[in-house]
Amino acid sequence: MSDGYPLRSLGEVMHLDIQRTPMMPATTYRLAGVLNAGQGLVAKGEFDGGDTEYTAMNVLCVDQVVMRKLTAWEGPITVVPAEFDGFVVSSEFPTFTLGPELVPDWMRHVCRSPRLWAEMKNRVSGTVQRRKRLNPEQLLQIQLPIPPREIQARIVEILNAVDHQIAALNEEGQVLDRVSMAAAQDLLSNEPLVALGTMLDAIQGGRSPQADKRSPNADEFGVLKVSAVTPFRFLPEESKALLPGTSMPKSALVQPGDVLITRANTPLRVGAVARVPVDVRDGLYLADKTLRLVPSPKLDPDFLVVAMALKSARTHITSSATGTSASMFNVSQDRIRETPIPLPDLDRQEEVSSTVLSIRTNADAVHAEAQRLRALRSGLLAGLLDRTIDIESAESEV
Repeated sequence: MSDGYPLRSLGEVMHLDIQRTPMMPATTYRLAGVLNAGQGLVAKGEFDGGDTEYTAMNVLCVDQVVMRKLTAWEGPITVVPAEFDGFVVSSEFPTFTLGPELVPDWMRHVCRSPRLWAEMKNRVSGTVQRRKRLNPEQLLQIQLPIPPREIQARIVEILNAVDHQIAALNEEGQVLDRVSMAAAQDLLSNEPLVALGTMLDAIQGGRSPQADKRSPNADEFGVLKVSAVTPFRFLPEESKALLPGTSMPKSALVQPGDVLITRANTPLRVGAVARVPVDVRDGLYLADKTLRLVPSPKLDPDFLVVAMALKSARTHITSSATGTSASMFNVSQDRIRETPIPLPDLDRQEEVSSTVLSIRTNADAVHAEAQRLRALRSGLLAGLLDRTIDIESAESEV
């Protein structure tokens, strides 16, 4: 850091500044929460002051820093934007006022920096991981490179430009996703519906053994997490390394071309279907929450993926799912078999799937570019602060 900007403690450039407000009956308050990884604030609804056990709460003020003390190692810290001015949070969320040396938008970007999260993680206290806390004094001890205000402003312009590109790509990708499904709905609107089970040769599952939390190395066996299957997309990196000596049934081995479905996930993701690409790595196994759909010769595998994303299929799956937690719902094999899907002849199936998947391919390319920019952005702030990235060069690139 000798060539970077001077290291200064956060306590030198901002200070703890908590404004409390009493909870009064017949008075409406707006509650906010702080997202992890510096992603900002979320509105959590309104409530009456007489309906809470809190006697007082902290008030958010625009351009203040607010953090969550609990699980602070996850990076729940941000700068309050104007639209959240006046919202309230519990005493678990201390607030800090920035000194004149800091540009609020620059600090907002700093709150999205892995470097800050790492420093927060190093200072948390407690014996149970999920209950570890970071006190305000510990946050203020963190040292970061602090450039002059004019440099902060230039860095903000650079990062904002990247963020705008990412937002535009996200929107384009989402539009293409919607277009693909609109095309599918239109092309299949007049086709008769049949129960999926009549067009399946089998539904096969795996099992969930003891596994490491980390992803498997290239030479290790792994078991899929439920997050490995999303609509139209198979994510092999969403897997856990099997512990040495763990035995898995051969039938659970993921094969190129498999059509997989999640039987348990969040309400929006339960019943998600994707096809495994031909270049999938060896040594990945199905868990008990991921099933393989084996289509009959009358059902094209790619068409099956498209059909299971249609509104009629999604409505059936989500209405059939059961569970007591909003974070995990389950759908039975019987209900999967009852899912209504359109069934044109094979030539028509291939025509429809080709059209839809072609649009999805373009969408995937856009999403991949957005992901590339997000990865670039994560290192850009660090590079600008330690001056391994020249600010003039960065400005010319964006």
